[in-house]
Amino acid sequence: MEWSSRPEPLTAPVNPDPRGELYRILMSHRCGLPNDDTLARMLATQAVGGGTLPMGLGLESADFNALLARHFPGASRPIVPPRPTPRWDSRLAEELGELINLLQLYRAGRDESERWLSVIVATGCMSNDHLWEDLGLWSRRDLSELMQRNFPALAAKNDHDMKWKKFLYKQLCIQEGVYLCRAPSCAVCCDYSHCFGPEE
Repeated sequence: MEWSSRPEPLTAPVNPDPRGELYRILMSHRCGLPNDDTLARMLATQAVGGGTLPMGLGLESADFNALLARHFPGASRPIVPPRPTPRWDSRLAEELGELINLLQLYRAGRDESERWLSVIVATGCMSNDHLWEDLGLWSRRDLSELMQRNFPALAAKNDHDMKWKKFLYKQLCIQEGVYLCRAPSCAVCCDYSHCFGPEE
């Protein structure tokens, strides 16, 4: 994998930690904006073939180019291994739109990258692993910090540390007045471990 960068081109595989090296190069171009670190982790992971996000983190090309120019000016566009273009059926496409709208509703309003992250996080929810892994983050803590920084009022609702993907879908159900869970409370539900607990 290669990430060409000016003035410090990187050719792999000479480094035993290519993701860490790509992250370091990106951060050397950062502007000190909110989410520089988060986005650098996602981009470095995708450049070494990790995560499940589509090319460009799931953003439209113009938005992805704007993200790179704003957060990492001077860094070249990442060279990413080929990955399949998502083919979502109408139900998943509708879910994606609803998740984007939910996240947009709770934006902190402090930075433009919140809009891009609404799309990125919602797109990550379309895959099947832990959300932080699908996004290309390095730990669940990275995802919790992303949510708290960009969508603080929404993150505050997750006061029992529910798994983030489960939590976001639960918020959609609450928003629509649909309650699919029949357990009287989470604490006594036989599926508790599916919604709560470690994601490492």
